[in-house]
Amino acid sequence: MKKNSYIECGKIINTHGCHGGVKLESWCNTPEVLASLKSLYLLSGGNYTEHRVLRASVFRQFVVAELEGIADMDAALALKNTIVYARRSDISLDEGEYFIADLIGLPVRDASTGKLYGTLKETINRGASDIYVVDTPDGDRMIPAVPEFIRSIDPDTEILVSPIEGMLD
Repeated sequence: MKKNSYIECGKIINTHGCHGGVKLESWCNTPEVLASLKSLYLLSGGNYTEHRVLRASVFRQFVVAELEGIADMDAALALKNTIVYARRSDISLDEGEYFIADLIGLPVRDASTGKLYGTLKETINRGASDIYVVDTPDGDRMIPAVPEFIRSIDPDTEILVSPIEGMLD
């Protein structure tokens, strides 16, 4: 599967100030990762448009930023609810870290038996850790993305799990 050169990294959720600043919800591991990016990209008509980050800082769990080409509150307001992207190569991953976008659609199999439970549909985060939502023949099932249940991940082939009884049935 060919990986997109751009990866979703957040969403503009509001304006900030009166000079075109934006408030972003970070979809990165931490808001600091999003705030450290030198450029963000907006998708329009199938094309990614680069906006250099002029200033960015973390405010609580959000990022406030000024982007090149967004000069006033009206321009910033027009971008509310817009997803922002980063070049995949601009974000470094540590060993054992993966882009969620690369995991969506992977088969989820039992680490011991090889049984196919379904495919990874999405991940959600409610605080302590990610939760993988697995699309099974019997509907969506959830599995905490912790070492006790997730045995290994190969972002090119599959996710191996060791669920407790009833977790994915």
